[in-house]
Amino acid sequence: MHRFRWVFLVLLQSLVAQATEYRVGPGQPLASIGAVPWESLKPGDTVFIHARPTPYAEKWVLGVRGTASAPITVRGVRDAAGNLPVIVGENATTRSQLNFWSEQRGILKIGGSNTPADTMPAYLVVEDLHLRRARGAFTGRSGASTYTTNAAAIFIEKGEHLTIRGCVLEDSGNGLFVANETSDLLVERNHILGNGNNGSILEHNAYTEALGITYQFNRFGPLCTGCLGNNLKDRSAGTVIRYNWIEGGNRQLDLVESDSVTVRAAASYSRTFVYGNVLLEPENAGNRQIVHFGGDNGTTSTYRSQLYFFHNTVVSSRTDRTTLLRLSSNAQTAHVTSNVVLVAAAGGNTLSLTDELGTLRHGGNWYKPGYVSTFAGVPVSVVDTGGNLTGTTPGFVDLAGQDFHLAQGSPLRGTAVAAPSEAAALPVDWQYVKHVSAEARTVTTPGHIGAYGDSSGPVTETPDAGPGTPDAGPGTPDSGPGTPDAGVPDSGPGTDGPGKSDDDGGCGATGGGFAGPLGLLTLAAFALRRKWARA
Repeated sequence: MHRFRWVFLVLLQSLVAQATEYRVGPGQPLASIGAVPWESLKPGDTVFIHARPTPYAEKWVLGVRGTASAPITVRGVRDAAGNLPVIVGENATTRSQLNFWSEQRGILKIGGSNTPADTMPAYLVVEDLHLRRARGAFTGRSGASTYTTNAAAIFIEKGEHLTIRGCVLEDSGNGLFVANETSDLLVERNHILGNGNNGSILEHNAYTEALGITYQFNRFGPLCTGCLGNNLKDRSAGTVIRYNWIEGGNRQLDLVESDSVTVRAAASYSRTFVYGNVLLEPENAGNRQIVHFGGDNGTTSTYRSQLYFFHNTVVSSRTDRTTLLRLSSNAQTAHVTSNVVLVAAAGGNTLSLTDELGTLRHGGNWYKPGYVSTFAGVPVSVVDTGGNLTGTTPGFVDLAGQDFHLAQGSPLRGTAVAAPSEAAALPVDWQYVKHVSAEARTVTTPGHIGAYGDSSGPVTETPDAGPGTPDAGPGTPDSGPGTPDAGVPDSGPGTDGPGKSDDDGGCGATGGGFAGPLGLLTLAAFALRRKWARA
C-alpha cells in the first residue's frame, strides 16, 4: 500500500512541477505577448492575457502539444468593465525567437513552424480573446510583410484535439480558417462577424475543413459591408452544427466537398448534422438560398451525400423569394424534419423548399401556406413524409424582438416528428441563448418544432463536442459558388508551402486548464489517504 502511495505522490508532484502560468498585461510579470516563451510551453501551462486600454499589436504561433489531462491553454482575462483583451493584426510584431511559415495567413496561427520544431499540435485551448484586423502590414521573420487577402483572425494549419471558445473574431479576410490536417475541433461560444473582403465571394466568416468538427453556441453576425462570402463555409467530415445563431451572408451555410482524400475516406464524411440553430435571412442579403449542400468543384463523385437538418428556426425577411436548400446534384438527400420556416412576405408562395436537383424528404415542419417545392420549374424529388403543418403565425414569444421561444398557444408545441434514425444519438437537449450562451432544453415526446423548446433549468455545463474523428490529410478548402476559392498550399520548414489560402481564422474562449485535472488528482489523493488511514 505504501508503494502505491509513493507512486501517487511522485505523479502529483510531477504534474505540479510541469504546470506554469504566464501572465501578460498591466501590472503583470510580462508586459507583452511576445515575452511569453511560446516555443517551450509544456502540458498544463496556461497563458493569461489581461485586457488593457490599448490593443496588443502582436502575432504568434502555437506549435506545441498538451495532453488530454493537461492541455495547454491561452486565456484572455477581462477588465473590470468586462472587456476582452483585444489583439490586432495590423502593424503587429512577432517574438524574435519564433520562426513559422504562412505568417501572412493569420494573427494567431496553430501548426507549421521551425521554432518551435514542427509537430502536430494537440490539446490546445484558445479562449476569451478578441482578435481583429488581419489586414495591412506586420513585422515577421522576414521583416516588413503584408497579410494576404484571405488572412484570418485564427488560422489553423494543422492540429488535433483543439478548442476555440469564447472569442470574438472580426474584421479579417476570414474570421476562422481551418486547413484539412486538423482533426477533432470544437468551436463554441464565439462571436464571428464583420469578416470578408468587399466585392469578393472567396472569404467568409468561417471557412473550415477538418476531420471531426463541432460548432455550438456561436453567434455568427453579418459579414462586412459589401462582402459577398458565406457565413459558415465547411468542407469537413463529421460536421455537427448545432445551437448557433447565424445571421446573413451570401448563404448562412455552405456545406460542400473536401479536397482531401483522407477526409473523404472517413465514414463520417457521408453524414452532416445541422440542428437547433437559428438561421436569419435579412432582406437583400446575397443569395436567396439559406443552405447549400453537396459540393462546388464539379466533380460530383467527391460530394457529400446526406444532410440531416432538424429542429432549426429559419426566419427570412426577404420580400422577393427564399429557398431553404440547394442540393448540388441528384446524389444528395436532405432529411428535413421538425423545422419552422417563416418567411416575412405575406404570401407563403415566396418560399421554395429546394432547387432543381437532389432529393428532399420533409416531415413535421411548419410553413406558411402556399409554399412550393421549387422555383426552378423542373421536376424535383420532394417527398412529404408526413406531419407538415401550415399556418399564418408560428406563435413566437416576440418575433420583432427576435425572441423565438414558443408562446403557450403556439402550434409548434408538441407537433414535431422523430428525426431519422441516423440522428438518434444526437438528442436536441440544449438551445441557444442570446448571445453566445446556452440553456438546457426539456426533451418531450412529441417534441416542439424549431430550435426552442422549454428550458429545463439553469446551465451548469455544456454538451460534449460530438463524435471525434482521426487526423485529416493535406488539402485546401475552396469557396464561392461553382468555382474553387483558391490557394496554393503553403507550408514547410523555411519556405512557404502546405496550408490553405482561401479562408481565415478564428478564436477560442474558456477552456480546460490545469486546475481541473490537478483538482481531481488532489481529491483522489485525499480519498486514498482516508483509505490508508482506515487500514
